[in-house]
Amino acid sequence: MIGQSLDCSERLPSLSRRSLLNASLGLISLPTFLQRKASLAGSGPQGKAKPSARSCIVLYCWGGMSHLETFDPKPLAPIEIRGEFLPISTSVPGIQVSEHLPRLAKIMGYLAVVRSVHHTSSSHGKGMYWNLTGHAPAQADVAANLPPSMQDWPSLGAMIPQFLASPRGVPGSIRLPYPLVDNGTLQAGEYAGWLGVTHSPIVMRPPGGTEFAGVSRNLGSAVLNLKQEVDELRFKSRAELLHSIERPVGGQGDFPGFDHFRQMAGDILTTDAVKKAYNLSLEPSAIHQAYGQHICGQSLLLSRRLSEAGVPIVTVCCAAGDLNGSVGDHWDTHGDNFGRLKNRMLPVFDQAASALITDLDQRGELDDTLVVMLTDFGRTPRVNAGAGRDHYPGVYSVFLAGAGIQGGQVYGSSDAQGAFPSDSPCTPADLHATIFKALGISVHAELRDHLNRPMPVCDGDVLPLFG
Repeated sequence: MIGQSLDCSERLPSLSRRSLLNASLGLISLPTFLQRKASLAGSGPQGKAKPSARSCIVLYCWGGMSHLETFDPKPLAPIEIRGEFLPISTSVPGIQVSEHLPRLAKIMGYLAVVRSVHHTSSSHGKGMYWNLTGHAPAQADVAANLPPSMQDWPSLGAMIPQFLASPRGVPGSIRLPYPLVDNGTLQAGEYAGWLGVTHSPIVMRPPGGTEFAGVSRNLGSAVLNLKQEVDELRFKSRAELLHSIERPVGGQGDFPGFDHFRQMAGDILTTDAVKKAYNLSLEPSAIHQAYGQHICGQSLLLSRRLSEAGVPIVTVCCAAGDLNGSVGDHWDTHGDNFGRLKNRMLPVFDQAASALITDLDQRGELDDTLVVMLTDFGRTPRVNAGAGRDHYPGVYSVFLAGAGIQGGQVYGSSDAQGAFPSDSPCTPADLHATIFKALGISVHAELRDHLNRPMPVCDGDVLPLFG
């Protein structure tokens, strides 16, 4: 049981892999399918990327996680830069992290930490857009967020299901536990953009959580609520009655994707995979305790179960909060940076993230599951007058684990003050290239936009993180 063996972290994961690259047929035409199949050529000895993981779980730290208080401590810098926390050694000699990440320190043998990511946008939404799409947002240097539009680049949650298939009744992409909102406004970057609304991820709330009080009701994509039991025979009879009296509407009418989402909802409600995955009561108490009885822990536990059910990508907003809270606390630590991180954000994240990775490994699923931690940007090197740190895209840290990623390593570095990359600088586009490679998707693969123009999935370079 994971609750009894979290200290097994120094054992590196096996490098064996399963080949599970499938093209997603979904609703696309045969010519489009053949175009996508052909676009996978070009990166391997036989012209194809080597398949590895069957799914991806993205741990998204909305608000901007401080690299200086997590994965890139600067103990030799002046106090106004290094801050209040001390570094601790990890299970890998020579690698240190914050003293408030003790559980992740124990499993450093699984993690590849990247300390040299950077971009140029200091707005939450635009930073998120850059990290989740791998492309620069419009007017990246302007400090203003963007609402979603059909001109946006698709997110990882929209692109990956175009290449990794899911079983019938299983969505291609799910977001937990709610969409990302800044000052009451939905943010571009989580959706399908020019791929079309039917490719947007759907939103799911973990069991036991309240609804979206305090969050815009226009959630930007379909919301799946499995709390209420559905009688399958009654559901089917009602669907048949509706079909018999409903008049078809030419084209998409006023509701683009309505029929698609209704059909998807019907498939989910009349098959067992997602409903069973959603039933967290099937997990033993020790597993719940290991992940943590909070919105982050239970969201990550649900993400593991959804991945097992065949969802190609699950994106989790790693907030700190109770299950019965509408919106959790996030990583925007302008004030009381050290108190909020020490007492709230880091203990929750440390527990849930380490539990997920260890659980996947102990279940024999880490080779087939890519775990990626992303965030908007880092925080300013100098502590401000309110004992906080402000938005800072000049350099920040992320990590990857599983799916052939060689754990126990650090890629790149920042300078002595944690202000700029000093070695092996990289961008969100390079992270995307690395993610696609881990999932067996060629970095030269193409998608087609709403005008049928070929669009390469990314324009970055694969980081040398693989074993």
